[in-house]
Amino acid sequence: MSKPVYGKNAAQSRNVEKIASPIWALVVAFILFLCWAPFQVGLFNGQQLDFEKPIYVSALLSGLLLLVCLGLYFKKIKLDEQRDLVALASILLPLTYALSLFVAVSHYMAMNMLFIQSMYVAVFIIAFYLLKQKQVNVVIQNAILAIAYFIVGFGLLNWLGSNKLAGALVGWFSNTVRNDIYLDAVMTDSNGLRLTSIFQYANTYAAFLMAFLFVAIFALIRSKKWYRTLTHSFMLVPIIVSILLTLSRGGLVLLPVVFILLLLFLKPAQQILWILHLGVAGIVSLLITTPVTNLGLELNTNFTSSAALKGWGYLLGASLAVAALSWIIQRFVAPWLEKKLSNWSSRKLTGLWIPLGSVALVGIVAFLLIGTSAKNILPSNMTTRLENINFQQHSVLERITFYKDAIKVVKDYPILGAGGGGWSSLYEHYQNNPYTSRQVHNFFLQYLIEVGILGFIVFMGFILYIFYKYIRGYVKRDKNDFENGFFYLIIALSILVHSLLDFNMSYAFMGILVFLGLAGMAVVMDSKQLRKNWNRTGFRLGYSAILTLGTVFLLFLSISYIGSSNAALKGKNLIRVSTSYEEIKTPLSEALKNRPNHPESVISLSTLDMTVFNQTQDEQFLNEAYNVLTRALKDEPYNKYLLAQMVSYYDIKGQSDLAYSVYLDNADKFSWDINWYDTLINRSFALGQQALNQKDEVKKEKYFTEELEAYNHVLTGVEHLKTLPPEQLQGRPFSVTPTIALNVGKMQLLSGQEDAAKSTLKLSSDANYTDIMNSETPWNIDWYSSLISRSFDLGQAAYAQQDNVDRIENMKAGFAVGLLAYNHVLTDNDPSKTLAPDVTLKVGKMQYMSGQIQKAISILKPALSQDFADATNREIARWYLAALTKTGGEDQAIYDSLITADPAEAAQIEAIANSQF
Repeated sequence: MSKPVYGKNAAQSRNVEKIASPIWALVVAFILFLCWAPFQVGLFNGQQLDFEKPIYVSALLSGLLLLVCLGLYFKKIKLDEQRDLVALASILLPLTYALSLFVAVSHYMAMNMLFIQSMYVAVFIIAFYLLKQKQVNVVIQNAILAIAYFIVGFGLLNWLGSNKLAGALVGWFSNTVRNDIYLDAVMTDSNGLRLTSIFQYANTYAAFLMAFLFVAIFALIRSKKWYRTLTHSFMLVPIIVSILLTLSRGGLVLLPVVFILLLLFLKPAQQILWILHLGVAGIVSLLITTPVTNLGLELNTNFTSSAALKGWGYLLGASLAVAALSWIIQRFVAPWLEKKLSNWSSRKLTGLWIPLGSVALVGIVAFLLIGTSAKNILPSNMTTRLENINFQQHSVLERITFYKDAIKVVKDYPILGAGGGGWSSLYEHYQNNPYTSRQVHNFFLQYLIEVGILGFIVFMGFILYIFYKYIRGYVKRDKNDFENGFFYLIIALSILVHSLLDFNMSYAFMGILVFLGLAGMAVVMDSKQLRKNWNRTGFRLGYSAILTLGTVFLLFLSISYIGSSNAALKGKNLIRVSTSYEEIKTPLSEALKNRPNHPESVISLSTLDMTVFNQTQDEQFLNEAYNVLTRALKDEPYNKYLLAQMVSYYDIKGQSDLAYSVYLDNADKFSWDINWYDTLINRSFALGQQALNQKDEVKKEKYFTEELEAYNHVLTGVEHLKTLPPEQLQGRPFSVTPTIALNVGKMQLLSGQEDAAKSTLKLSSDANYTDIMNSETPWNIDWYSSLISRSFDLGQAAYAQQDNVDRIENMKAGFAVGLLAYNHVLTDNDPSKTLAPDVTLKVGKMQYMSGQIQKAISILKPALSQDFADATNREIARWYLAALTKTGGEDQAIYDSLITADPAEAAQIEAIANSQF
């Protein structure tokens, strides 16, 4: 059995292995890939076209590196040890994802996850062969540390206001830099500013920092050179301060857990050194955290060079102080401890005493920082976060809900899972309340959902076997021989433990680190000799052939997907600047040739076709839109945006009953989407009233019954939400909206239930309409006019908020009640219900500002009178003519009459026509 030798006498135990230049070239390429990955392969949620290409490029690069590795190590690929079987078993991981493709609820996302898993395995196998050589192992460790330290520095540059400089450092190769600034390196949420560095998510950055805090301590303790000791100890303060700046409660809770687990692997002298270094760095970091926090908050609002220099002064001064103290500890205290505790280390179970004592120490520190005035050493935002650490805190309760809902998915997709991205596609169908979370916040549960019990057993067997064999070897042998493996253990263990509470592994770079860590552990794990028949030429060649053929297949597939992604991006960009149908369609069709289920391209092409149909009335465009959508929905049946696009198709065709069926048939997929149910109820009422006007009693009863069932679903949901613990956030709004109340109330009125109709109106959740909904005389023209006027005012107020990026959408939402009220008046077909001209004007303006230009024209023209001396009539004419201008039409007679009355109206018409709503 061949064993890698890492001890001091390695050169004496065997000839020093000479590493060929091609292998060093592979090492350099692999390190460059590791440098590239953190700034390219970020969070994968399966939905963003802008972020999918790096996945395919990374799969291509890792596959190419794997082929080179297989070529260089072809003669060394053997199956004579247990560790060799681990490399073989890793191939099963992407195979389980390939198997789940047959039952995937989203083929698009499942394919993307297959690429990611293939990349992980490529990284594992490459690292497995490279790390067997000590020189290479050391080089890769140093490279990983350098990358980690750069990421820490990058985050602090952004925190202290130098985001332009930080963006310039990575902007030439990162796809996440916009306007010279890295997106969300400092994120904002309800807790204020939080440091995220490259991850754009504070909790994952905290997991990364936790791993490399312990790696840095390990590195400084084993360093034999003074400059290495100073380098690693210098980084402790920036890392700890960065952890605190993330405001991650999960990071602070799990940090001592991982620390104590790691202590179990160390000798007593080393355990004390770890505690000393962490204690010194922690105390110094706490002393400067408040000023660094406050300066960062200030600099992210208003940058001044003096404040930035002051912040860096705190960090550099504290780091230098800790570096000096750590050097003293290593120079004088470490040898003394080794000498004093050498006999103690040989006794059984002595390694447990200090970790057990550390549990008590952690409890004391936690009590001081939460329950005493010692917490005042921290900034107020951190103090608040610490005080809220309890099992009744909303994030804890929400995670418990995620986990319960995840188990529901597993029960329905037990064996092969729901495919990659299964939770993201299905969670709205299974959720207990209307939260928004495309991640389970538990990597292991999410993995179980995606590949089912079969794939989960394969994965857990893979990682547990590596951990078991590594620990077994660690216990049996001299621990010093396993220092290199311990470096990788720290990374893998830290990230995986934190992933119990968060979705760190949804960041591909974090997954790369974990599989790199597993490979480093596998290289030095306890490994017994296999039977000779495993090492037969046929087995070895078969293993190499399968790996090579699989890699080549994925290389060609990734090249195809890169081309498709490029075409999709080109089409997306052309939509903004081109008016040529053929020019826009060509790249979109190219994108869909190999990926007919690509959601964004399907939506773009079908929208283009429907737009051209509206202009030409040529059915071939509409047919293409239908074919593209139906093909995509076969693979993406839970994609809400594709379903909404199909509704648009049916609306253009005038098939309102089929459009309604899309909402009805898919309502259970989006049980807590109040907008879905609002639209479902609106369409069922409209079809029911249409059937009533046509004297079709059967259809009327059908639609009104389905409307009532949908309404009862909403009422049941509202009551259920009242049972949530008061500390748990409800999530998205879910209540009886004014439009639901209007439609259901009118349906009850038409069914002869006048009292029930009044009661329904009073259930409306919008306080802006409470006085109107509580009226004792609803449904008359004055009541409708009040609703229309109130809705118009609310929409206008939303539009006036210039600093709100969602003001257009908020404006349209504000107009919804008024436009629905007008539709009710219109469909009543009651001559006694005639709106006053000023109210009709408001309806027309709402239609125009909502983009429904033709409807605005049809509403405003009949409201015109010949009295252009009347200000209201002039305004009606003004908006009517602006709408005509917008559509390329004209009404010269009205225009001449208006300009005669007031020549200034010409400029106002032009201003309205040119306005962007």
